[in-house]
Amino acid sequence: MTRQLLACEAAERRTETLNGLRLQFLQIGPNGAPAICFLHGGAAHAHWFDRVIPTFADRFHGESQWATPPAYATGDFVRDLLALMDRLGFRRMTLVGHSMGGHNAMAFAAWYPERTAALVVVDSRPYLPPDRVQRMRERGQRPPRLHASEEAAVAAFRLLPRETIADPALLAHMARMGLVRVDGGFRFRFDPACYADRKPVDCWPLLPRITAPTLVVRGEHSPVLPLEMAARMLETIPNAELIEIPGAHHHLTLDAPEAFSAALDTFLRRAL
Repeated sequence: MTRQLLACEAAERRTETLNGLRLQFLQIGPNGAPAICFLHGGAAHAHWFDRVIPTFADRFHGESQWATPPAYATGDFVRDLLALMDRLGFRRMTLVGHSMGGHNAMAFAAWYPERTAALVVVDSRPYLPPDRVQRMRERGQRPPRLHASEEAAVAAFRLLPRETIADPALLAHMARMGLVRVDGGFRFRFDPACYADRKPVDCWPLLPRITAPTLVVRGEHSPVLPLEMAARMLETIPNAELIEIPGAHHHLTLDAPEAFSAALDTFLRRAL
């Protein structure tokens, strides 16, 4: 991977306790600039956007405390985001959400249209069928795997879905940034309860309530957001457009960060 600036190298790490939960996020950019919030997907973390964020002047994303007891319904994510906006003094915010983050962003934009300046849904579907939710819950009930060393954990790191054309050095960076040292070795920081206790809402009935300019982005080879589903989203969201990233799979911020950043920059320059 050609050496490029990563967001985590320039960002300030911040922590706020909201709704009884310690939320951590990375902040970069000048005070007073329009706020952009990047929301990562399930089993991911802030650094999924490390190659995207340097293109822009202001944004937030984070690595937060696990909710105890588990609170991973769509409404829980939305309430935490609203509380963070209020704490930071942002009346309106642009939301850029990938996968699970995109699903939560759609719900937020529908429930709080007056707080949403623009919406970017990144390879995320409005509805998760019951059989897929059940598979997620079963996966979340497995005990976290313990790795003897950081090198062993990095070697074992896999995306879900696995298909990717991302630079191996970037994937290794993703793995290292998601690790935590525990007794006996290393494990990945993701809370299994985020899968085991996942309670996603059906966003299809909510989409007509979204008033913000919306960009739907899908990877050309993504199985998560089929082209037919993306087209239906365009018909349902009042002010939406679609961009497809050539060659990319589901994790398109890793597969094609430059192409994604360019598409996002073009959209935000028009929308904001």
